[in-house]
Amino acid sequence: METEKLYYTDPFLKEFSAKVLTCEAVKTGWEVVLDQTAFYPEGGGQPADHGTLNGVSVFDVHEKNGVLFHICENPVEIGETVTGQLDWARRFDHMQQHSGEHILSGILCEAHDCDNVGFHMGADTITIDYNADISWEQALEAERRANEYIWADVPIDISFPTPEELKSVDYRSKKELTGQVRIVSFPGADCCACCGTHVLRSGQVGLVKILSCQKFREGVRLEILCGGRAFALLSTTWEQSRTVGRRLSVKPQDAAEAVERLEMELNAAKTGLTRLEDALFERIAAQETGRGNTLLFQPTLRPDGARKLADAVSRTCGGLAAVFAGEDGQYQYALLRADGKDIDSLVRTMNAALHGRGGGRNGFAQGSVHAKQAEIEAFFKGAF
Repeated sequence: METEKLYYTDPFLKEFSAKVLTCEAVKTGWEVVLDQTAFYPEGGGQPADHGTLNGVSVFDVHEKNGVLFHICENPVEIGETVTGQLDWARRFDHMQQHSGEHILSGILCEAHDCDNVGFHMGADTITIDYNADISWEQALEAERRANEYIWADVPIDISFPTPEELKSVDYRSKKELTGQVRIVSFPGADCCACCGTHVLRSGQVGLVKILSCQKFREGVRLEILCGGRAFALLSTTWEQSRTVGRRLSVKPQDAAEAVERLEMELNAAKTGLTRLEDALFERIAAQETGRGNTLLFQPTLRPDGARKLADAVSRTCGGLAAVFAGEDGQYQYALLRADGKDIDSLVRTMNAALHGRGGGRNGFAQGSVHAKQAEIEAFFKGAF
């Protein structure tokens, strides 16, 4: 006997009564079969509903041969009439995501003569795969049209046509179908074979927002959000833009342009700093001319600064240039010989003595040490 599917009769049914037909222990909990249910099982890219049966948690639902199995945390009494309550926030979110996907897919597939070949409703975002090369601009145009359709608040039509009636229906489907087919129609946007739950009117989707459009196999993969998820993301993004705008003294919608200006200023400052740094390193190198093995300490330098200074000094000192940059107790180091002589043994001994990490080859090594300046000076006094 198949389970009566109340979610098809009324997708907005949040609470229902049903008789417990079976209750068996399984690895993940207790598997309960009811005579009827409003819990949607996982299928068609849509996750299963969650909720309770007489207060007992239902954390998964699956279907086999028309029978729905509710995976529960604890057992319920066979023959008892139980009250089922859906996690409505979860169900309505799934309905918004699924219906929004239908509307967008119908518009895209019609506009680009392609198929929706993959659909996954994740906990955070929705992904849809199409077998056509759709550009970002084309995706945004479809998004605009989808939202106009949503705001028109068009009634949704769901039917179970007979095999003969189905022959005259132009509908989307990822595979050949047999048996009774459920057709979900968004008039003017999409007509698709689908077993999932949907809103009653397009306006209940609220909003569709495309987050990305990336090349995937022979087509593209879109990442989207609908309804409450889209609203939550856009609200968070707007708050971030307001925060950035306040820091840059611009309106939130002008933050991107202000960041570009700031980036240009930062790049110019970096270029100027690099010129000053190079001049300083050359001056230090000139002061170390002919001194042989040289140990230098510097304040914290920009990334690669210790190497650049060691390179400059090694070309003038005539020996090993050892540069330690940082604060007492924590230094980044660069060791370099302009003649390329091997310093591997020295570096291994230094790392062991000064609690260091790092290495290199061909007369060059870099890394870090946890040591005081005095300890470093004492080590190199013995090494030199």
